[in-house]
Amino acid sequence: MKLFLDTADLKGIHRVRATGLLDGVTTNPSHIAKAGRVFEEVIEEICALVPDHVSVEAVADSTEGLVTEAKRLASLSKQIVIKIPMTREGLQAVPVLEREHRIRTNVTMVFSPTQALLAMKAGASFVSIVLSRLENVAIESDRLIDDSMNLKGQYGFKSEVIAGSLKTQPTLLHCLRAGVDIATIPEDLFNQLFLHPLTEMGLAQFNKDWIQVKKLSEPSQRQ
Repeated sequence: MKLFLDTADLKGIHRVRATGLLDGVTTNPSHIAKAGRVFEEVIEEICALVPDHVSVEAVADSTEGLVTEAKRLASLSKQIVIKIPMTREGLQAVPVLEREHRIRTNVTMVFSPTQALLAMKAGASFVSIVLSRLENVAIESDRLIDDSMNLKGQYGFKSEVIAGSLKTQPTLLHCLRAGVDIATIPEDLFNQLFLHPLTEMGLAQFNKDWIQVKKLSEPSQRQ
């Protein structure tokens, strides 16, 4: 599974990138607004940090408007993937961008298996199922993930499925078991993945024992 940060926080991206485990970044208008800076400047700085995938949202009401905005955004950097809304107009823009302009698309705001099906049929490079929003309204996301991955495998779709905006390790674990291609997570969840109480207990015991071993190795102890 590839791990993406869901953010526009440049300091956070720096920290996670330093681990060597960051595969990409997804952004949205809300993340950019929090940054409080010029949109294009933020995107260009993120692209300077992330080698392959930076998802940036195109905002327009029509197919033509989405195509125009997508072309403008894609011109900022070769890493940019264009987020397209899960709408009739959005899915009509997908094949135009993918086939005619060679611009990768990421259909977002997908909340049902049938929406995932349509996004895959349209030829999107990526399909984003935003799990946190489902869980916020007490709808279980497990079945949606399972159904979407089954659809992908059964019909041979090439789209990579993104489990978007995950908040907890149990949800991430289910996505791993289902074979989801990519998960987008916040920095705090990324940091949690390193931790386990048994790891901490085991290392503490090793350190304690190592101190004893060093004492026994001292010349005064060998006489």
